[in-house]
Amino acid sequence: MADRAALEELVRLQGEHVRGLKQQQAPAEQIEEEVTKLLKLKAQLGHDEGKQKFVLKTPKGTRDYSPRQMAVREKVFDVIIRCFKRHGAEVIDTPVFELKETLTGKYGEDSKLIYDLKDQGGELLSLRYDLTVPFARYLAMNKLTNIKRYHIAKVYRRDNPAMTRGRYREFYQCDFDIAGQFDPMIPDAECLKIMCEILSSLQIGNFLVKVNDRRILDGMFAVCGVPDSKFRTICSSVDKLDKVSWEEVKNEMVVEKGLAAEAADRIGEYVQQHGGVSLVEQLLQDPKLSQNKQALEGLGDLKLLFEYLTLFGIDDKVSFDLSLARGLDYYTGVIYEAVLLQMPPQAGEEPLGVGSVAAGGRYDGLVGMFDPKGRKVPCVGLSIGVERIFSIVEHRLEALEEKVRTTETQVLVASAQKKLLEERLKLVSELWDAGIKAELLYKKNPKLLNQLQYCEEAGIPLVAIIGEQELKDGVIKLRSVASREEVDVRREDLVEEIRRRTNQPLSIS
Repeated sequence: MADRAALEELVRLQGEHVRGLKQQQAPAEQIEEEVTKLLKLKAQLGHDEGKQKFVLKTPKGTRDYSPRQMAVREKVFDVIIRCFKRHGAEVIDTPVFELKETLTGKYGEDSKLIYDLKDQGGELLSLRYDLTVPFARYLAMNKLTNIKRYHIAKVYRRDNPAMTRGRYREFYQCDFDIAGQFDPMIPDAECLKIMCEILSSLQIGNFLVKVNDRRILDGMFAVCGVPDSKFRTICSSVDKLDKVSWEEVKNEMVVEKGLAAEAADRIGEYVQQHGGVSLVEQLLQDPKLSQNKQALEGLGDLKLLFEYLTLFGIDDKVSFDLSLARGLDYYTGVIYEAVLLQMPPQAGEEPLGVGSVAAGGRYDGLVGMFDPKGRKVPCVGLSIGVERIFSIVEHRLEALEEKVRTTETQVLVASAQKKLLEERLKLVSELWDAGIKAELLYKKNPKLLNQLQYCEEAGIPLVAIIGEQELKDGVIKLRSVASREEVDVRREDLVEEIRRRTNQPLSIS
């Protein structure tokens, strides 16, 4: 018992140490390390009086989803998938983990966020960080040079989660990509059109899509005096301008990354500009930038892109923003990111800051990194930030106290008297076989009032009531839950009447 008492004291002290670190707002990595030590000490305590002590919680950066939350998620997914299919996309799937070497060196500074797995059967594996690199591997492995695909699946990042802002360690991505050799900017414009269609359909508020081009950025860095070896790391600093001030970004460039202050100042003159096609025209005349071949190509393509965006009717939702950098290493051309301008004003609702809600760009060199012969397959795509969108929709529904149906049941099979369970079972089976979404209560003799109350609580629109008289007459009493109106329907006509009232197609697809 003395040993156990000593162990319990160690657990207590370690627990106090962890709480102290949290109060001091110590680095997350340090806190996580000390929490791990605490859990190991608790594990050593083992069983106490036949009961195992453990904490019921989801792992850090993950969450469970209730039926109500899942109903909201399914509706959002449905909007996204219908849009992807409307634009002719096929669907694929890839493994949740990849060979570690597949993911290594593709994400720049974000590579530190990849989850590595222990050696399994002689293979070093990592959980996928996004859906783009696995897609590029899929294209190279199957020797595909032309496909329009979408992929909706979970990805994993060893990040510091911010759950209230829709930032998790396990989350869904919804990707749409066009692979193939096509004329410039036509697929790119369609990706931006898709992004605008989805965000408009979801009605999450006003948004703006920022666009830039990696070639313009690289050309800008070159004319500002950034050494080639620092392009990517300076690009990563510029990408933070949507979250922190220019002064902080400049300080990171100069103090932390060793860039000359004069070069940083020259970058500052460019990256604080944004506008439309007129800014593209202005930069095409810029005495320094116009002399850089890469920048000139990027600006020429952006001018063409804005022409197509005007034809698609979305040019008013797109802004050329020189501060947009997108930190990932694999982008080669046009890049874009959609941000909410403001939350939709709802009574009693706090503003919710969620960052970008969609992003993407062109990555023409990624497939070639996997191809043995280095053959390139030009690609452009987008990803919808569904977790952040879910956070917005959930907050809005909670503020409005809006009821969300968690089932799609169309009719409850009920009885008005006792000893009619067999008849209820026969009828509900008939409805299921006909493709009707139906339920019954799992009691032999439920009270009619309880059955009707269940319908109101679950949002079920219709009740098919069986009674002794109805059985004799060969009819079913069909009741509308909302209006409480009842009508006798011949049993052979019941399926058709339910379909008519719920607007369900006659055939089962």
